[in-house]
Amino acid sequence: MRNYDLSPLYRATVGFDRFADLMDRVLTTDVAQPTYPPYNIEKVDENDYRISVAVAGFADEELSVEVKDGALIVSAKKADSDEGKTYLHRGIATRAFERRFTLADHVKVTGATHADGMLHIDLVREIPEALKPRRIEIAGGSQKTIEAKKETVAA
Repeated sequence: MRNYDLSPLYRATVGFDRFADLMDRVLTTDVAQPTYPPYNIEKVDENDYRISVAVAGFADEELSVEVKDGALIVSAKKADSDEGKTYLHRGIATRAFERRFTLADHVKVTGATHADGMLHIDLVREIPEALKPRRIEIAGGSQKTIEAKKETVAA
């Protein structure tokens, strides 16, 4: 495993703390991350995204979608309803979970829907007008020329 030292980034930059923290978190995260529940991240359009999480067996009131400190947190806790049930085989996992997705700057959650065992979370990247590229018009007009004065030499 490789170790990266990001301390030069911290001492040589101003305002990139969040980026450096993100890099540090990604590089030091344990490789064996939980795989439950499975999810997809889809780019729907140039600025539109959708996260789809497989949440079969969970009701709407057992699911939670929250945005906090630049992260999208999806969690679920199943109510205890197994009293009196005897399973011969239990292959449908309905254990509690929490999934975190780090959001980029200017990415906003626009909505969430739950249907057919899938939780769909729609996101949009809204770039502020001040950060959007803009065209600068070039003013036309006559150019000013500098003429050299001709000196006459006396004979």
